[in-house]
Amino acid sequence: MDLRTRLDSGETLYGTVVTFTTPQAPDALARAGCDWLWLDMEHGPLDLAIVQSLLQGAGEGCPCLVRVPSNDPVWLQRVLDLGPAGVIVPHVNSAAEAREAIAACRYPPRGNRSVGIGRAQGYGTELHEYLESAHDRVLVVPQVEHLDAVADIDAILATEGVEGVVVGPFDLSASLGHPGALDHPAVTRAIERVFHACDRAGKFAGIFAGSVPFARTWQAKGARLVALSADVSLLSEAAQRALSALRGDDESG
Repeated sequence: MDLRTRLDSGETLYGTVVTFTTPQAPDALARAGCDWLWLDMEHGPLDLAIVQSLLQGAGEGCPCLVRVPSNDPVWLQRVLDLGPAGVIVPHVNSAAEAREAIAACRYPPRGNRSVGIGRAQGYGTELHEYLESAHDRVLVVPQVEHLDAVADIDAILATEGVEGVVVGPFDLSASLGHPGALDHPAVTRAIERVFHACDRAGKFAGIFAGSVPFARTWQAKGARLVALSADVSLLSEAAQRALSALRGDDESG
């Protein structure tokens, strides 16, 4: 089943953020069991050519959402032509901004996406099939990461074409005056407000989680799309644990 179908069926899907520029990273993460991957163009050093190679590395069995650098129609259509399962649109703070994102990802008459030929369209061999199915196959996921977005969450979710949102807790905490304090009551209340709104609207809620305990907390509260940490963090943490264990064994003889 594709990403949309699995979300529609009520599954909780687990993945991680990809910032490495080599296709071995998504290949290894897919083999490790990730349900999906978040390719990060906003904070990662990824350009369009690298994103295409990462999508190819992930393969057909591990769908990828690409976080574009900004809510910009040029970025959105160029990334979608690479053939991801969808896009994460950062800093969507209002229903008006959500409508702009949706319009950039939908072909006329439902939007203003330009018709081009790339990997998504089979380099031209599947153009007509893609044009007929793109509106159904491509997920457009606004990222809620500011108090303004929380205040307008019901209208954002009511926007036609928005099937769910993903919370960015770090930027959200900063906008609330508590940068990095993800367990602050104000941050918790804001995320809960988003999750409750998603539940009322019948839309999925997702979240970035820097740790397993944080992921478990919000999975228990309804997160259906969970991004646990990032490739570079997972590598660093695994290396630290292995080296610590090895050095401990050496010291104990």
